Amino acid sequence: MSVRPPSLFSSRQEQSLNVLDYELLAEKAAALGRAGERVGEALARLDAHSGDAESRRGLVKAAADAVYGYFVQRELCGYRRHDDAIRHYGIPREVLARLGAA
Repeated sequence: MSVRPPSLFSSRQEQSLNVLDYELLAEKAAALGRAGERVGEALARLDAHSGDAESRRGLVKAAADAVYGYFVQRELCGYRRHDDAIRHYGIPREVLARLGAA
């Protein structure tokens, strides 16, 4: 014989879980937006660079780190393919190569 809590308790529990799920999804989306902003800023610095090769390597590394974090956050949100993000941000091959993706 199984015992179930009264329906009064189960509906509140389901409702509280739905609120928690909603908040988690909202935070994932906000984190994805922040990660996207970091990618945009890093790629803008890389595009604007006109200095020596050593400083460019540092900018490529920073851009690759930002893109990596963005890809991880996308995967946490359920997006497994990154082709659209690569096109949207115009991520250069040298950055993707640093991630092992090119």
